Amino acid sequence: MPFISQLIGKAVVDSNGNLLGYVDEILAVLKPETQHPMLSSMIVARKRDLKCYPFSVVSVLFASEVSLALPVEKLAQHKAEEDEIRLIDDVLDKQIIDTNGIRVVRVNDLEITRVNESWYVSNVDIGVSGILRRIGLTKIADFASGLFKRKNSTNKISWDYVELLMHDQYMRLKVPGEKIRDLHPADLAELLSDLSQHESRKLLDTMDIEQVADALEEVEPEFQASLIQEMTDEKVADVLEEMSPDEAADLLAELPAERTEDLLELMEDQEAKEVRLLLSYPEDSAGGIMTTDYAALKPGLTAAQAIEALRDLDPDAESLFYIYVTDEKNRLMGVFSLSDLILAQPGTLVSSFMHEKVVTANVLTKQETLAQLIAKYNLLAIPVVDSENRLLGMVTADDALDKIIPTAWKKKLPRFYYYTRA
Repeated sequence: MPFISQLIGKAVVDSNGNLLGYVDEILAVLKPETQHPMLSSMIVARKRDLKCYPFSVVSVLFASEVSLALPVEKLAQHKAEEDEIRLIDDVLDKQIIDTNGIRVVRVNDLEITRVNESWYVSNVDIGVSGILRRIGLTKIADFASGLFKRKNSTNKISWDYVELLMHDQYMRLKVPGEKIRDLHPADLAELLSDLSQHESRKLLDTMDIEQVADALEEVEPEFQASLIQEMTDEKVADVLEEMSPDEAADLLAELPAERTEDLLELMEDQEAKEVRLLLSYPEDSAGGIMTTDYAALKPGLTAAQAIEALRDLDPDAESLFYIYVTDEKNRLMGVFSLSDLILAQPGTLVSSFMHEKVVTANVLTKQETLAQLIAKYNLLAIPVVDSENRLLGMVTADDALDKIIPTAWKKKLPRFYYYTRA
């Protein structure tokens, strides 16, 4: 199939073979009745002189030179319209968001197809073949396309799914809102990280509050702060309420103190109280990274009652690494896992199958020490207590290990339900 790259710089002659110049730009128009841009005109450059000819006078397009059907004295000039797409300057080398492959890819070339008497852009080439054609290695590009023919379709995206953002760095694939909602938060975070801040904010604008919160939790606090910079305080407050308290505190710690206070005032009282508590602890302490989302029950409950109580609490999945047991003054008495609970007889008291020897961390314990404790005892989470052994929160393994291994490696760690036995 022919490609736009094969036209760049090609000689253009009239019907008498007179050289008019060389292809500088190809313009296309996207009509409402078609999903593919139709090539409308070409700009021909000769020294510093630019002329624009309609595509209707092109007689031969893909040969050693582009031939026009009329002599130069009869060629009418085409006046470029504002809505015409400059395929070389505004499309080639731009980037698109491929939500099917969860990646940001570059437009290396544009495949064109002739339908009746007109030429249309059919596909966007994102593969290595497009790059080879661009640097003049067309034969090698064709050989590579043939060699990897089975995989070649993955290197092309139909224009049907591309929406051009004019005068911008990025193009975006047209994807229904439900498709975005189906993406895992980590995949959304990867897209956000690959895009410019401007485009990342545009992507966030397409999501609901819960999606934004989930995606922000997967990126670093500094990047979080940059992404919400232009959001209204009301929207940011709603997002913070959807985030886990520790993640919300980390984000607020990156903002100016005045805006942080304004956002806390807009949040619901309970959520704001939890975040204020976390912000009060030193940044490098257990309190600085703990979450107050944890599951705690009383020792007098039976296994059946404990299950019902957990249903009422409706904790986050991450909070169910372990279930902590506390007394009336919220002092930590023991811990058990979900497997302990499920395997226990319905009438068995929690106090009889909980593990009383619990590895804990003080709220002021340094984060490096936390990571060492979690690694030493192979824990998924560690409870955080004050000087009187009152349960304040917990630190998950991934949050603690952030301090000693890179985030990219930390996310690859498997999660197993494990606890220390008495």
